[in-house]
Amino acid sequence: MDKQIESVFDHVHRATALIASHDLPAATQELERALSVDFDNEDVVTTLKYSNFWNDRQEHVESLTDDFERGEYLLGQWRTFTEFVERIGSPVDAAVHAFRQYVFGQALAYYRRIYQERENRDAELLVRIGRCYKGAGEFDKSTRFLKSASAENPNDAEILAELADVLALSNETAQAKAFFREAFFINPREIDLSRLESELIQRLVRAVQEHGYAGDALLEWIPVYGFLYGVLNVKRELRSIEVGRLKQSIYELERELREETGDETLLKPRLINRYFWLIDHYVASAEPQNRIDEVLIKIRSVDIDVYHQFNN
Repeated sequence: MDKQIESVFDHVHRATALIASHDLPAATQELERALSVDFDNEDVVTTLKYSNFWNDRQEHVESLTDDFERGEYLLGQWRTFTEFVERIGSPVDAAVHAFRQYVFGQALAYYRRIYQERENRDAELLVRIGRCYKGAGEFDKSTRFLKSASAENPNDAEILAELADVLALSNETAQAKAFFREAFFINPREIDLSRLESELIQRLVRAVQEHGYAGDALLEWIPVYGFLYGVLNVKRELRSIEVGRLKQSIYELERELREETGDETLLKPRLINRYFWLIDHYVASAEPQNRIDEVLIKIRSVDIDVYHQFNN
């Protein structure tokens, strides 16, 4: 029996190594050999299901002629795969990790080929390379490409959120918090939470979900509770032009809320988040306390629960 277990383990170990090095046909053969040794081994059966999933997708990848389309398809299917893994249950972590290397490594090769051929490297391409490096666990390279993407498009909330995410994965917590706060200020609804993997943001998302929020409302409330819970607490001083834009944004949101021209469930958290930024500005600028109190009164009128949490 010990020899049988050792043989199954050897086959599975070789299979995961082959998957990670992008040799899926050889990996599938190893898994089939393992299955012939122990037909009832649940890890082997599950890993073979993973392999069959990607064998089907690989045929489609090879039918595509455009490298960008190949990369997009692979990254899109990764999300489908994670749902598939969750659905069949009892995930085999080593195999999932190997397929992560398989998918993100292949997509990276396609995007890198475009990168080397192009003179103009736009944010769209840079962010995808950054995603692939993050998926493959190469966080330093991911950070470099995501910073380049952000430099090309500094007001893109999704890029900033992904940059924050990889910084959090790299234990650069202060920078991560600052970039997450910036991203959720610019436009929460541009952010794809399914791309964010760090425990820093996932823990905050779970905490906000416990309040019953989902969809767009969840995205809008994340920066509010991030502030209240001390998660998104790294602040920066605003430039004078930014202060003007902030006050104008507050005025417009207040008007929409007053005249009921927008969705109240989304307007309220966005307005509250801007009030928080204004309070931070007043504190940093040593403004009189009565200016801060005026904003607190506005917060109280919008959401009394948030007001009490802020003052506790």
